[in-house]
Amino acid sequence: MPHGTHRKLLLHAALHGFLFLPPLLLLRSLSRSRPTTTDPHPKAAARGAAAAAAAAMAVRASLACFPSDAALQESSGIPWGVAVTPFSAADERGAAPATGAEGHLLPRCDSCYAYFSTLCPLHRWSWSCAICSADNDLTPDASARYARDGGQDPPEMRSAFVDLLLPASEEFLELVKSALLAALEAIPPGSLFGLLTFSSKIGLYDVQGPIPIVKNAFIPPDSDGTLLVDLEDVMPLRSFLAPVDGCKDRIAEALETIKPTSSWEITATASEVQDHALHHARGFGLAMDAVVNYLCTEYGSLFELARIFTFLSGPPNYGPGQIETRSDVDHNAAKMLGSDHTFISEQTNFYTNLAASAVQAGVCVDLFAITNEYTDLSSLKVLSVESGGSLYMYSSTDESTLPQDIYKMLSRPYAFGCVLRLRTSSEFKIADSYGHFFPDPQYMHVQHINCCDSFATYVYDFEFQKDSQFSRKSSPPILQIAFKYTTIVQQGDTSDDVSNSVSRSKFTLQRRLRVRTIQYNITANIWDLYDFVDPDVVLTILVHQSVAWHMADALAVWYFLFWRSFIQSHDVLEARIWFRDWLVNFIAQYNKAYKVVRSGGTGMSDIDVDFIHCSQLQPLSRLVFAFLLSPLLQLHGQGIHPDYRTYLQCLFSALEASSLRQAICPTLISYSSPDVEAEVHQSLSRSVFNSESPIFLLDAYTDLLVYYSPTVSSTIPFPPPRDCLLRSKIDRLKQERNITPKIVFIHGAHDDTTAFERYLIEDQSVDGSLVASATGFRSFLEGIRSRIAEYSR
Repeated sequence: MPHGTHRKLLLHAALHGFLFLPPLLLLRSLSRSRPTTTDPHPKAAARGAAAAAAAAMAVRASLACFPSDAALQESSGIPWGVAVTPFSAADERGAAPATGAEGHLLPRCDSCYAYFSTLCPLHRWSWSCAICSADNDLTPDASARYARDGGQDPPEMRSAFVDLLLPASEEFLELVKSALLAALEAIPPGSLFGLLTFSSKIGLYDVQGPIPIVKNAFIPPDSDGTLLVDLEDVMPLRSFLAPVDGCKDRIAEALETIKPTSSWEITATASEVQDHALHHARGFGLAMDAVVNYLCTEYGSLFELARIFTFLSGPPNYGPGQIETRSDVDHNAAKMLGSDHTFISEQTNFYTNLAASAVQAGVCVDLFAITNEYTDLSSLKVLSVESGGSLYMYSSTDESTLPQDIYKMLSRPYAFGCVLRLRTSSEFKIADSYGHFFPDPQYMHVQHINCCDSFATYVYDFEFQKDSQFSRKSSPPILQIAFKYTTIVQQGDTSDDVSNSVSRSKFTLQRRLRVRTIQYNITANIWDLYDFVDPDVVLTILVHQSVAWHMADALAVWYFLFWRSFIQSHDVLEARIWFRDWLVNFIAQYNKAYKVVRSGGTGMSDIDVDFIHCSQLQPLSRLVFAFLLSPLLQLHGQGIHPDYRTYLQCLFSALEASSLRQAICPTLISYSSPDVEAEVHQSLSRSVFNSESPIFLLDAYTDLLVYYSPTVSSTIPFPPPRDCLLRSKIDRLKQERNITPKIVFIHGAHDDTTAFERYLIEDQSVDGSLVASATGFRSFLEGIRSRIAEYSR
């Protein structure tokens, strides 16, 4: 497993890396000083554990009313699927699951292995599967269990959404008394801590003795992928992993001893010194591989989940897994390697293989890149994506929200050792699935997720089975989502006297099974389909299709020929063309459906590109237009850093539907004063400046911009005061996000307004350039209208 590197960060900060195990292991790399802390609360982890018990499962369908047959679905032009957030704080209706014990007693179908639910017909000695209709016998105990009166019914008889306790496992260690830094204060109780540094050598810290000591394993310059000595021989893992609550003082002492590595420490011949003089060694690849092997020896014994936070200030440049960068090329977006027409492809499959090993070892990897130097995140991202982790990118230490993001990540509830399976009734099936998971090598549509928090979302795309359809005589379509996971649960009362270890709460690991069974209505009317579209989920499915990690061969069928799904390409231009043509195809299908129920009108002016007859569809054109202007689909020559593009791929493919929409198409709210909200604007153009309200809050998910009009009264304070309504809104948004948005205050009378105006997407053409007047979006729709008219001839 990898680890931090010693290269000095942009402003006196060196690389850090954290490694957590449930007994969490924290691993970090070299730092010139302690990282900045937030204002954490010592009982944040306890609150997180309590919140875990109330977690639910949100399921949002792109079509809340399922199509009756493939022809209807094809003619609609709408992708058909669901977005599943298995560990969300509430379901899509705000309801909690029915909870209980004895999850291992929940009956399963002998045919398809689906779970029993309230949607399954129940008989005295048998039950029928809602998914495949197979008959299943009930054991005498199960029959007696389901024969109770209504007041004593088990959870699965009271709700189609249950969260059941599985047989208990080992106890966790005692609650961590206090944390050292912002991240440590948010670590779940019972955590173990490991400190590891890397450069041209790997340093392992023993903090369990009287004084902290470090032992090193050198990485040979010509290494074939192995160390000269195993880490277990350098330091036994049980010596390396220290309980935070018993060793916090020595951990702090160890952190103080870490210094940035000098480039002269690199093992090099005299002729190599000049080449290395300006570069710190980052033996990231071999360090990560060694740590994964290190942890394999105790997985399931000493710990249940290892979580590694790795912090990079530049690309791995030493040993196996190093990233090749050209010293004679300025690695900015305009001069990046590769064609202006393509995404940057990964240079090496080293990290793909390492990700598979990490999954098997129960390791989750979170990557934090704090640099504007080309780091090839395209190659590194697989470590986080397949292991259930996250990828964050910060362009500088000045604007980094790294401490806050780590604190948030570790203080919210999370599940680990997860297995996710979605089953469907026999008429339809899963076509594709998307998200940060590792697919089971043996069973289709079974996903392994090493770590899953309440924001993690996974997307499924459906299609009909061959020659199948839904009819009024057939059973309604059914989905069943099964989510098996481990979580941390508090036992006993929490004592305010944290110094008394005897009275401190105990925490245990619980293995749980969460099952959600949903029955959908069907329709044979295309207008019913359109009336029940969820635009956010439609956008989510389309975005996932465009940024999916693995490529496949397929034919793309454009315009009026129905396509099942776009098979991803790394070609930016192709992706942009496909998105625009999807909208052309969809609006054409919509107009075709509308003309079936009306007469007259065949000219271009009769083509409805605004969905005036279906308000539910109206956001889709603007959402597609906004995504076409996203940095993810901009060319390298337009100033987009290739690593930032990879960061957006990882971010967009993990967000739940509403958050993804916010990230792609911002919300603009005007204020009459810092304490008076005026209106939420539907338009993102300069026309909003005609508003009488002089203050604007633009929410772009990762950025919050407060803009004061040049004509704002001098009596209105700038920036807004801390105790005003506008600031309260900003604080609430910061708390709700899974990442901390950057806050920017802009006064139009004397500040550069470019950062604000770039979000006014309706004033831009699809290539990102500003237009002379606020007609960018309207010109785009007129182009769509012309394309439809052309291909309708």
